[in-house]
Amino acid sequence: MEKTEVKDLMLALRKFAQDRDWEQFHSPKNLSMALSVEVSELLEHFQWMPDQASYALGEAKQQLVAYELADIFIYLLRISDQLDVDLMSVTKEKMKINDQRYPVSKVKGSSKKYTEY
Repeated sequence: MEKTEVKDLMLALRKFAQDRDWEQFHSPKNLSMALSVEVSELLEHFQWMPDQASYALGEAKQQLVAYELADIFIYLLRISDQLDVDLMSVTKEKMKINDQRYPVSKVKGSSKKYTEY
């Protein structure tokens, strides 16, 4: 997704909240809590499912999961808007940090955290 697309979506979400007078409820704290709830709703779709089954959800389940992912993205964008965080830039920065923390030569095929190396 292009940086301008993210910015346009963020502005559209801001307008959506402003039009409904919801900005008063959209503090970073409240949005973080709402994000956590949406992530939990995503997890419900996979609870007790065998790992392999999570790759083949079926059309109806796939759509429900897609909507939960969209809800998560919406709240993530709202939090970043309220805190003036450029998600595209900071994600690229974080990827560089992760590349240094997890060099291929040390971590390939391992799920250990970087503090364990």
